[in-house]
Amino acid sequence: QVRLEESGGGSVQAGGSLRLSCSASGFPQSRYCMAWFRQAPGKERERVARIRGGDNMIPLYADSVKGRFTISRDNAKNTLYLKMNSLRPEDTAIYSCAAGRSHLCSDVLRSYDTWGQGTQVTVSS
Repeated sequence: QVRLEESGGGSVQAGGSLRLSCSASGFPQSRYCMAWFRQAPGKERERVARIRGGDNMIPLYADSVKGRFTISRDNAKNTLYLKMNSLRPEDTAIYSCAAGRSHLCSDVLRSYDTWGQGTQVTVSS
């Protein structure tokens, strides 16, 4: 069974750090485009970061998190990570990981067909 499960969310003060994990099962996440999305109350879902599958793992970040967040993989653990530094109150959201249909990444939301349940990140000022 194909499955993604996030962990690592929580509450931190502004300026703090968190590392989110996305454990994949039922498929090798290293071969696929993987992405982190977030959604705050009353706002649209936003792609935070994505990384291509295969050997040429090119990451891409939303402007709002560039320089603060880092997406990475541990293929031996079949796990995707999102390290978040210098957190701001506007980073508060539910963060979800998603797997694409191939090693290539797309900005089209429907190209991601496997999603985790999400983990809450709350940043207080």
